Amino acid sequence: MNFVNSTTDAIQLDRVVFFGRTLSEYVKFFDLDLSQWQKCRILDCPAGAASFVAEVHQMGIDAVACDLLFNLDETNLRAKGQADLAHVMERLADVTHNYNWDFYQNIEKLNECRHTALENFLADYPNGRQVGRYIQTVLPKLPFSDRSFDLVLSGHFLFLYSDCFDYAFHWQTILELYRVCSQEVRIYPLQGKDAQPYAFLNNLINDLNNAEIAAEIVDVPWEFLKGSNQMLRLWR
Repeated sequence: MNFVNSTTDAIQLDRVVFFGRTLSEYVKFFDLDLSQWQKCRILDCPAGAASFVAEVHQMGIDAVACDLLFNLDETNLRAKGQADLAHVMERLADVTHNYNWDFYQNIEKLNECRHTALENFLADYPNGRQVGRYIQTVLPKLPFSDRSFDLVLSGHFLFLYSDCFDYAFHWQTILELYRVCSQEVRIYPLQGKDAQPYAFLNNLINDLNNAEIAAEIVDVPWEFLKGSNQMLRLWR
């Protein structure tokens, strides 16, 4: 299934890309103090090609990554990750004005960072998949029991691809992320690919309040996509 953004000022991606970030990026856009979560269990969903789980595993933190493509082997994921990275870099060149380049400086250094994440993820994936660190999931359902994880992280998917998935999908996925958490869910960013806020964010907050789920919008120390300096935090 192909997805095309209808907003001409947005990055034009023809699919949901298999893309990844590093631990240092996660710490910023989720405003994480990992010392608070050292003895906790963390879920990254959907994880894509992020190296977060691989890196925190080396720190002794129990973390699990979920993604639709984690039924594939390392060779196929490498091909997919490299193709999607090239696709994003090509399309990003047309909309550099939508991004703040203070951290990455330029597209070349951003590309290097994304390759680092991909390679670190792939280095951990074969063994991690065998021991259950990487699990295939098909959202909006998760194969875990209630409150299986202390912290649930969901980055660069839900609202970023709001042109591809309807409100019902977002709502059902968020309820599922909340179901499997015992403490917090953090979702970032709150913008679509056009750098505009998610159109139904107020509806979502109202629905969460009506469901008696505590929710707030929190500032984070990160802004690559312009305006993307906030996350949605749910807690018990």
